[in-house]
Amino acid sequence: MTVFLRAAYSFPLPFSMEIDAIDEELLRLLNARAGLAISVGELKRSAGLSICDAEREREVVERARRANTGPLDGRAVAKLFRRIIRESRRVEAGALEESAARAEGVLR
Repeated sequence: MTVFLRAAYSFPLPFSMEIDAIDEELLRLLNARAGLAISVGELKRSAGLSICDAEREREVVERARRANTGPLDGRAVAKLFRRIIRESRRVEAGALEESAARAEGVLR
């Protein structure tokens, strides 16, 4: 619908620019979060701990749900944060595998 409206009016909708700016900020924050997850993963590996901490993940989701003031409902917030956690864990695991492969290559 945005494409249609833009074509019909030949200028960006006022909210489109604000949404684009928010999307850029979300991406910056998600990447910062992923970088921290990688650092946490390295610490967990050094301590012999599992990447997955189900209790911590539940706490993160619940804290987000409690902090939510809408218009997203609690279910949406929980789904978004579970997905963010899942992707952070995936990035964390990939970085650890890459680090282990580099270390293995150096040790050979």
